[in-house]
Amino acid sequence: MKTLLVLSRLIDAITENIGKAVGWLILVAVLVSAGNAIVRKVFNTSSNAWLEAQWYLFGGAFMLAAAYTLAQNEHIRIDVVYGKFSRRVQHWIDLLGHLLFLMPFVLLMVYYLVPYVLMSFRSGEGSSSAGGLIVWPAKAILLAGFVLLAFQGVSEIIKKIAIMRGDMDDPAPYIPTHAPLEGTVAGEKGA
Repeated sequence: MKTLLVLSRLIDAITENIGKAVGWLILVAVLVSAGNAIVRKVFNTSSNAWLEAQWYLFGGAFMLAAAYTLAQNEHIRIDVVYGKFSRRVQHWIDLLGHLLFLMPFVLLMVYYLVPYVLMSFRSGEGSSSAGGLIVWPAKAILLAGFVLLAFQGVSEIIKKIAIMRGDMDDPAPYIPTHAPLEGTVAGEKGA
């Protein structure tokens, strides 16, 4: 289990570095968008390449940060149901969710995206819009996002098993976000 936990920490470190770095893609996307708007209004011209660059940047940020979101335990779940169970049951729910839903889905996506990206790359597929960008980098971003998510899924499975076995402390204890504040009525702060 110690070797698996070392692997998990390595995956977590890579995921964290990539997740924090791709946050800058949002800023670049906003700057490109603002530049497009200014050029369109001031010079009455536009470029499909710059419009598509915005999509690529935003898509890259979303896909490449998905694994980071999972690592930070910020993925979507139904808290009103999840929060009613003991922490041990919550760990089982997470483990089974990762094994039965997350991993089959991401592995299936990787399986289908590899030939999809390769075909696009080999053919030099370009945008259907005049003056648009080549398409394979956007498809490669999809593939990279799912590969990162698959690795992070493996890390999460390792950590859940280690936590449940008592080999490590829970790095992200669940704190319900919908519970009322202590000493208040219906969640409103007292005087």
